[in-house]
Amino acid sequence: MAQIQTFVISNQRTLKKTFSYYIMHMTVAAVVAFIVTGNIWMALTLSLLEPTIQAFAFFIHEKAWARDDVEVASTASTTEVSNVTA
Repeated sequence: MAQIQTFVISNQRTLKKTFSYYIMHMTVAAVVAFIVTGNIWMALTLSLLEPTIQAFAFFIHEKAWARDDVEVASTASTTEVSNVTA
């Protein structure tokens, strides 16, 4: 349980973004699926399935970008230090 709590605390911002993205995506998917199929049950099924999978993919995508941001910041600070000493 402590590992889950630590995970949630350390990823709070990304989890909030993922949840808001999930709600938005589910709503758009339901509307589009209903327009295409004309069937509310099919639309609801599609709008729950695809956005749920997409939310997991979004979370992984966000974590990869966050890791890249750290690497870019680290490289930039190293470059600044070498420029100052040169």
